[in-house]
Amino acid sequence: MPHAAPSSPAHALRSDIEGLRALAVLLVILYHYQVPGISGGFAGVDVFFVISGFVITQLLARAMAAGSFRFAEFYARRLRRLVPAYLVVCTGSLLLISPFYLDDDYYLFAKSALASLLGVSNVYYHGELSQYFAPEAQTLTLLHTWSLAVEEQFYLLWPALLLGLWKLCAGRPALWAFALLWTACFALSVVLAENARAAAYYLLPARAFELLLGAGVALYGAQAAALSRLQAQALSITGLLLIVATALLLDADAHFPGYNALWPTAGSAMILLAGMHHADTAVARLLSLRPLVLLGGLSYSLYLWHWPPVALLHYQLIEITWPLRLGMFAAALGLSWLTFHFVEQRWRYRPWTLKQCAVRLLLLPALALWGVQSTIRLADDLSFRIAPERRELYRIIAQHNAADLYVECFKGEEYAFDQSEACLFGAPTPASGPSSVLIGDSHAIHLIGFMEEFLAEAGESLLLVTRASNPFVRADQTPAAFDGNQEKIDRNTALEAYLQQRPMTVYMGAWWNAYLENPAFEGYFLDAIAWLLQHDHRVVMLEDVPELPSATHAHCLLKAMDDCSIDAATVRERGAAFARFKAAAQARFPQLQWINPAAVLCDAQRCQTTLDGTPLYRDESHLNNIGAALIGQRYRAQFGNPLLPRVAEP
Repeated sequence: MPHAAPSSPAHALRSDIEGLRALAVLLVILYHYQVPGISGGFAGVDVFFVISGFVITQLLARAMAAGSFRFAEFYARRLRRLVPAYLVVCTGSLLLISPFYLDDDYYLFAKSALASLLGVSNVYYHGELSQYFAPEAQTLTLLHTWSLAVEEQFYLLWPALLLGLWKLCAGRPALWAFALLWTACFALSVVLAENARAAAYYLLPARAFELLLGAGVALYGAQAAALSRLQAQALSITGLLLIVATALLLDADAHFPGYNALWPTAGSAMILLAGMHHADTAVARLLSLRPLVLLGGLSYSLYLWHWPPVALLHYQLIEITWPLRLGMFAAALGLSWLTFHFVEQRWRYRPWTLKQCAVRLLLLPALALWGVQSTIRLADDLSFRIAPERRELYRIIAQHNAADLYVECFKGEEYAFDQSEACLFGAPTPASGPSSVLIGDSHAIHLIGFMEEFLAEAGESLLLVTRASNPFVRADQTPAAFDGNQEKIDRNTALEAYLQQRPMTVYMGAWWNAYLENPAFEGYFLDAIAWLLQHDHRVVMLEDVPELPSATHAHCLLKAMDDCSIDAATVRERGAAFARFKAAAQARFPQLQWINPAAVLCDAQRCQTTLDGTPLYRDESHLNNIGAALIGQRYRAQFGNPLLPRVAEP
């Protein structure tokens, strides 16, 4: 790269870049607004990455060529440019969701707000969305800030790397070195997209090649052989077609980013390169139309504002219709115009040093967000945010988690599970010990309210022994079943030792659908049943309740839905592996008893998720304790007490 700034049009103010930004943000909005046909609109983010790499590298290269580059000045400009608008949108989003989001969801917003401010929301979401109780991505109000975090992390690393190359190569970073770096980053993206999709989607290493593609055009585009007007026309048209084709033909199941991200990013690079040689191509003129240029100027604020209402609609289980699409776009456009003129433009040119920016735009807001986060986490009851007529429903869902109510029976030591009065249910416990035990994971403990409806009448005293993600599997098979997880090995070893002491009734519960996705678990569970029967236990299998389409469906009564039921055919399809396991177990062990709580919820067409105006669930697959008890009452009314002798099973 020459030391002097290249001549126009390479460094002239390019209105087509603003138009390209407008195209990128429109594709993202159309995709998030679920406009039919725009199945790959998420690639608009990748167009942004290329533009960012191009623009930032041009700015850096000019400063380095002039010898005026200063890290402190660069980062201060980035903070003034990005943070104020984000803080406004973050505050607006908090006000928007406060009357609706329940405890954990509300707390997750506060955590994500802090992560977004600090430029690590992509790392945060990658970790959060891979957890056992992961929130639904579409309901996360600040999810879209992951892409901003990717850019910010690139801004953190790229100036130092570019400056090093600049000095090492005497002001002209070697093309071969850059090409080698880009190729390595692209290869990494392909590998990660194939083997670690979540990491590839959210994290910088798999996205770096996109930003570097724009950087490469900025560094070497002016050095390339001059393009004729016809060549520039063909290049820019091809680039635009690649972007549009990606938006129309790709979908969320595609290998991405990887090689599929090459189409929109290469297309963006083609448009940028063509514009460096000829500013008046047909594509450049199209992208330079005034509405697109104006929209491109608002693109950062528009990107920030467009998603929070979409997340709220998903959370409230409201279908996105055309009137809502148009209304949301109009609102986002109006808020973006206000944010651009009264926030972005007024803050980005303030003469603040990096230290002043860090204190005023990072430290103080971070402390405020941390305070909000801590208040939400520590508060015993945040139901004052919920409309009075909905607060009791809120409390049933949010404050009756059996795993919290009976925490001693769920989160105790693996090798010495709690056998105290706190974990004993039903009839008084004789001196010899409880007559039965309920074992399994969170899908076992969520049925304790159901079981309590039957235990006392049957004269059974029951010990509750459960732990998250820890169904009962033979101790010698647990290492293979759970990849050597020592906690699970300790728990099942201790449980096996306890169950060898004397015969009793063993109630087995688990998230059957989840484990049986692995065919090996059918064998593990059958072997566990065989072992229990060999030790003269009476074994009762507790079937699970239907799984909801989403965690937010558990809140359907809070959202004033007319019909909270779900499709029974979908429930049966989801439970196909369990049905095969049950058939195998019945054939091998005809003495087993099966209790199916869903028998009172489902008919041939629909499964109920509420009874008598009471929500039954706390998330997509777990009952709340009041709901479990209500199902037990309904079961008893229809079929009698299943723990008593000679009761016909449904």
